[in-house]
Amino acid sequence: GLFETGAGGSAPKHVQQFVKEDYLRWDSLGEFLALAASLEHLSDTFGNPGAKVLAATLDDATGKILENEKSPARKLGQIDNRGSHAALAVYWAAALAEQTDDAELAARFAPLAAELAANDEAIQAELLAVQGDPVDLGGYYAPEVDKVVPAMRPSATLNRILAAF
Repeated sequence: GLFETGAGGSAPKHVQQFVKEDYLRWDSLGEFLALAASLEHLSDTFGNPGAKVLAATLDDATGKILENEKSPARKLGQIDNRGSHAALAVYWAAALAEQTDDAELAARFAPLAAELAANDEAIQAELLAVQGDPVDLGGYYAPEVDKVVPAMRPSATLNRILAAF
């Protein structure tokens, strides 16, 4: 199964702030943990060792988010949800590249890990630079994809790296 966490009613306030300031303070820590648990369940249920590696390395990456204080801050001008996800990508790719349980996964993620690490500061700077101005999503209940995608993925550097992977 795929596990998930709920918003507890805070999502409307987060969207309101995002539309007003292009700053998304939603903390995805619960989703990161739920995804790791889902991958572990997949591994245990279907005997998939690759999923176990993904789960363990996601747990490691999530720990680094906490250790390095890369969770979204509470105010404009600091790391938000997008910056937290970019940090997770850096940490998870590194954990996958460094693990020794699955050589194929390590080899596949090593170039991505190197590229993300080399560009981490630029990515975070691009994510911070967009904050402060209103953003048009084309609606609340049915936002427009062509407006949401650039709003949620404002780092040209990160987009380029992921597209090449």
